Amino acid sequence: MTVGDFATISAYSGVHQFCRIGRHAFVGGYSVVTKDALPFAKTVATARASRPEQHRAPAAGVQPGRRRAPAPGVPLPAAVNTSRALQQIEENDDLRSDEVAYLVDFIRTSRRGVTLRRGTRRSGEAGED
Repeated sequence: MTVGDFATISAYSGVHQFCRIGRHAFVGGYSVVTKDALPFAKTVATARASRPEQHRAPAAGVQPGRRRAPAPGVPLPAAVNTSRALQQIEENDDLRSDEVAYLVDFIRTSRRGVTLRRGTRRSGEAGED
């Protein structure tokens, strides 16, 4: 298991031995994490990742003008696969930042996949497209 800087793993959470916990990630109490936990996001219960947390942005050193910008807050379009969504994010000049680059790299280099919550689906898995 690899835990990124300033990540929080709450009490009684189970994390698989080969999972990565991204920097500034938050794993809620009693969670079961079997896929990589996204950076800047809250992962709870059966490892569903929610929208990256705005309250973690100041602690992450994210500049005030970027707190509404993605990563924290990168949307992954539900209509395309993960590889295409990451490509769209990288091509969007409005989303260029160190945090977005870290998030995209984290997803791309995941060996176990990452758990995402997209659109109306309860959870989806990414990383092995």
